[in-house]
Amino acid sequence: MMKPADPWRVPIVVAQIPDTGLHRAFEAGAASRAAMAEIAGVREVISASASFDLQLKSGGRVHVAGEVHARIGQTCVVTLEPIENEIDELVDLTFAPPEQIRSLAALVDEAAQSEDEEVPDPPEPIADGVIDLGRLATDVLFLAIDPYPRKPDAVFEPPREIVDPADHPFAALKTLQTGGGSPPDKKGPN
Repeated sequence: MMKPADPWRVPIVVAQIPDTGLHRAFEAGAASRAAMAEIAGVREVISASASFDLQLKSGGRVHVAGEVHARIGQTCVVTLEPIENEIDELVDLTFAPPEQIRSLAALVDEAAQSEDEEVPDPPEPIADGVIDLGRLATDVLFLAIDPYPRKPDAVFEPPREIVDPADHPFAALKTLQTGGGSPPDKKGPN
């Protein structure tokens, strides 16, 4: 199965990040938003923007902090009417060279077992010396989409049909079992 291409790309070469850090703010164009909507299975991505600050850390690691904002067009699961949802997500991650991922993930596991403090997220790998901020923003956006969107005032009310017990598919079997009726005529071959 072929993996779809990343719809929103903003590659940052780690070697080009200055010691003072780097700030990037960007918006997704119409083609990127349409591709994201298709992949996410939503009616539309009306707008999507992100703002990140990147700071170099020891060992070739990069700290990325920022936020992702989007407006998503979806369909209410109760009324089936179109609705729009806002997404505002904060991001605070560390990226590390691939060879450091296993040892840094082990440190995160140790911190999780100690339960003394908040457990940091394991680091993300730096792929070929590049951090793709567009892919990061897309991942954050996809994880924030409500899979069961509903209008604020929508209330599900099941149908109020009065069911006649005689119409039940197994009513005839119940009648036969209790002896309340005669079995249907069996006609054999003539």
